[in-house]
Amino acid sequence: MQTSQNTDFDLIVVGGGPGGAACATFVAMQGHRVLLLEKNVGPSFRIGESLLPVTIHGICPLLGVSDAVKSANFISKTGGRFVWGHNKKPWDFFFSSSGQYASPTSTAYQVERMEFDQILRANARDKGVDVREGHTAEELLISNGHAAGVRYIDANGVSQSSTSRYVVDASGLQGCLARFAGRRLYSKFFQNVAIFRYYKGGERLPEPLAGNVFTVAFQHGWFWHIPLRNDLVSVGVVFGKEQSQGVKESGYDEVFEKFLHQCPEVEALLTNAERVTEGIYGVTRICQDFSYTSSAFYKNGLVLVGDTACFIDPLFSSGVHLSTYSGLLAARSINTRLRGELSDAECFSEYEARYRREYLRFYDFLVAFYDAHQQDHSDFWSTRKVASSPEKMNREYIDLIAKPELEVDGDSGNINAFWKSRSDLSSRLFPEATNQSTSDADAQRQRSRFLASLFRELTQLQLQAILHEKRPSEKPIRATGLIPSRDGFHWTFSNGVDQNAAAQSSAVDIEVVV
Repeated sequence: MQTSQNTDFDLIVVGGGPGGAACATFVAMQGHRVLLLEKNVGPSFRIGESLLPVTIHGICPLLGVSDAVKSANFISKTGGRFVWGHNKKPWDFFFSSSGQYASPTSTAYQVERMEFDQILRANARDKGVDVREGHTAEELLISNGHAAGVRYIDANGVSQSSTSRYVVDASGLQGCLARFAGRRLYSKFFQNVAIFRYYKGGERLPEPLAGNVFTVAFQHGWFWHIPLRNDLVSVGVVFGKEQSQGVKESGYDEVFEKFLHQCPEVEALLTNAERVTEGIYGVTRICQDFSYTSSAFYKNGLVLVGDTACFIDPLFSSGVHLSTYSGLLAARSINTRLRGELSDAECFSEYEARYRREYLRFYDFLVAFYDAHQQDHSDFWSTRKVASSPEKMNREYIDLIAKPELEVDGDSGNINAFWKSRSDLSSRLFPEATNQSTSDADAQRQRSRFLASLFRELTQLQLQAILHEKRPSEKPIRATGLIPSRDGFHWTFSNGVDQNAAAQSSAVDIEVVV
């Protein structure tokens, strides 16, 4: 196998999904030299088809892909319908305060990820990123303990290496370079498995809800039903890892069918549907070990972005949002360093604190949702209650995700307060479970307002895309005082005073981390 030395870059990004493409584009837009390595060629399958408004109306305009995404004619979604909680009555959640009068920025899309990801990569290329498909990252190059590039196999099977000031691992669950930064720690609360496949035809929710996700809890877990275009529906079941042995013995299809028969709400929608059995959608797929965080999101020139850094349960469709949001945060840090401002410690500790805070926000809502669901005689739901959660003993994981909010330092008062706040949150989400006088209508309104608050926290990104430098000033989230610059693509101090970092050392004596 031949080996060749390639030109150097300011940034090398491994992984051409939403997080990697976003980060690469935001750095290239500042005039820096960026290489993006994607192992697949052309459209490739990825799960994570349901997007949030902040991605469509915040990240996409900043990237410059809004017109392309709109032209793709993806199905519009205004929220979701749930069968979940105190009883089996469906209830609806809207991104806006009213499902009938949704504002232009309170909608999102259900997307075929093959096409959505291609849009982002094509845009990255248009913005100056050197996008190379069919290129597989092999090893991280190290110089004086600092990430200095990547060795990879190109589309012709030739081993090559390129050097760079910074490297981003956005390769997702694989995390091919991530071990240089830290260890992966798994949640004990969300130890789940997902089996999913695709159908043609069938029924959908009534208008104007036909484009929304339908999420149904049943005895052994929960189902998703996501309408995609071209008469295509994504259907998946999430259940406990403790039942994975049965999957190995029975096979994916048999287990999926068994669970589907136990969820009449979703089975009814598929009565006249035909399962897809050919092509890229014709495979029953499984995913597991998908709720985790890395012990560090950055180390000496290597930045973990998107699913490489962390992922949480798919219940609220947060995957693409967390990936693209982290891509923007990482780009701010890299851009700031590349123009010689601040220090690595200042820039990337800000990145990690903000990304962990966003992860914690979704973790909180998901724990509250699982905790609130009532299901008699169910091992799945009884083991996913705050009161009896094995997560309480998962101290290292909790310490990491809780740092943006509190220090879990061995003080039992702190850890008890952490769990009490999650229990309180579940009672606020499902007030009818604790107050019999609460009507279903009042409970739904309270849930919808509370869920909407989750997305109102993200309005700064949408304001950045809409108002640009006219948006309201942001407040720092930490004592360091860093906030996004007025252009949105760098960090600066809230008092307007910048500091210059020490001169960076030049790269010498490259070695390979095996």
